[in-house]
Amino acid sequence: MEKMEESNKKETNVKRQKGGMITMPFIFSNEVCEKLAVVGFNTNMISYLTTQIHMPLTKAANTVTNFGGTASLTPLLGAFIADSYAGRFWTITVASIIYQMGMTSLTLSAILPQFRPPPCKGEEVCQQATAGQLAILYGSLLLGALGSGGIRPCVVAFGADQFDETDPKQSTKTWKYFNWYYFVMGASMLVAVTVLVYIQDNFGWGWGLGIPTIAMFLSIITFIAGYPLYRHMDPAGSPFTRLLQVSVAAFKKRKLTMVTDPQLLYRNEELDAAISLGGKLVHTEQMTFLDKAAIVTEEDNVKSSQAPNLWRLNTVHRVEELKSVIRMGPIWAAGILLITAYAQQSTFSLQQAKTMDRHLTKSFEIPAGSMSVFTMVFMLFTIALYDRVLVRIARRFTGLDRGITFLHRMGIGFVISVLATLVAGFIEIKRKQAAFAHGLQDKAHGIIPISVIWLVPQYALHGIAEAFMSIGHLEFFYDQSPESMRSTATALFWTSISVGNYVSTLLVSLVHKFSAGPDGSNWLPDNNLNKGKLEYFYWLLTGLQVVNLLYYICCAKVYTYKPIQIHSKDSEPEKDGLELASTV
Repeated sequence: MEKMEESNKKETNVKRQKGGMITMPFIFSNEVCEKLAVVGFNTNMISYLTTQIHMPLTKAANTVTNFGGTASLTPLLGAFIADSYAGRFWTITVASIIYQMGMTSLTLSAILPQFRPPPCKGEEVCQQATAGQLAILYGSLLLGALGSGGIRPCVVAFGADQFDETDPKQSTKTWKYFNWYYFVMGASMLVAVTVLVYIQDNFGWGWGLGIPTIAMFLSIITFIAGYPLYRHMDPAGSPFTRLLQVSVAAFKKRKLTMVTDPQLLYRNEELDAAISLGGKLVHTEQMTFLDKAAIVTEEDNVKSSQAPNLWRLNTVHRVEELKSVIRMGPIWAAGILLITAYAQQSTFSLQQAKTMDRHLTKSFEIPAGSMSVFTMVFMLFTIALYDRVLVRIARRFTGLDRGITFLHRMGIGFVISVLATLVAGFIEIKRKQAAFAHGLQDKAHGIIPISVIWLVPQYALHGIAEAFMSIGHLEFFYDQSPESMRSTATALFWTSISVGNYVSTLLVSLVHKFSAGPDGSNWLPDNNLNKGKLEYFYWLLTGLQVVNLLYYICCAKVYTYKPIQIHSKDSEPEKDGLELASTV
């Protein structure tokens, strides 16, 4: 009878951990709706705040940046909760409900007149929003930022969890999943900046916000309905506590002499069972000063049946977790400058577009803000080409199932990003030459008779660069992070985007300050772009990216992939497989 019960439990666990391709529609629906809502609103948010809430432009701009900054930091909180306590499924579910509450209140404020100031009348000064109306707005934005913080880092990691590469029956690989994830995310963003923005501008904010709100509600139901199909990874306690324990233990034992044989370092498979379901990390020769946290002394009393004091003694697996995190740091930092370059599309590239002839046909003029469509289209095309063609070609030369390593993929993205800002500088020269040729250099808002199509190459190159670098970056974080903190690691991807935008703000401020001449000239003038030296700024970015590329090559060259001993699907321990560290 007991054997039958055990067998039934095993069968239940197998069913519960099914995973695979069948789960993707349930998971992707949540991500698509979150992106529709976030991007669709953020793209036109400044317009909503100024035309509907009647905010002054500077206050509206600060609201946009404050909301963006908060939304970029909350993924760290969401990832911590998922990895430490709630697990990814429940974090996504609760975060989606919080996000739904924010979207619902925002939609109601756009529909119900009592939640926003009355429309402006003629030349009268527009009535600004009351404290209560602003409280509803800020509360909605805060709920949205908190909800996004739980969704963004967890959806990508939860989706990747559904594919078990150690299972020989699992044909789909995680590298394919990351391509699909980014493609679906990019496609939903493309719909948001075209269809949703069009609805907002032509049919009103009630429809423009109501459609993604309803879609988000349906996606939550769909996501929860897929619960029996998912593979669930249980949280294993705070990863930050474990990292801190290793650091403290290594510091306490800093004066000890290192053991000659790494096999003498402390190991405890039972203690590490919950944080090494996919395999245990094995000892590496880097950062050996941290290995002292695993040196056993008489005070540690490891012969006792009780677990050791983890503030004094840690296992090799836990020490290697900290090493893995430290090794990822330099690669994480290398991605910041690419985001800084990418950010110029929504600032100076947009200003360039405003001064150019934007007629694609005699009757259709593309809005300057919609030029980012070219970035997204080329990004989506590159992802599809990479997945269906380039991987197969590269596989013949490298023998790797994924074609090239994610570090090589990121490197290609860096090179293309350098070309993007280099080309942008030359196009700016051509734009200004056209302005001078037609006597428009003093007319800040004059339309220069040069087609906006000239800007497409820089937008396209940024899109291609993102398809290589951003997906490689995301895959790197998931693959190389300790398995017990994968949500936190993917949150680092979003954090690098946040830092990249802040670096852009700092760089623009510094260039504007130090390029100012006594005659009022400036590389980045406040009013008339035709009198500036925007090409110098682009080439400064190019130079910084070249230095960053060399830095990245050095980091990638010495980077050691985390070595992991994979648990065999067979129950016999001697059949465990060891994946050794490799250096690229």
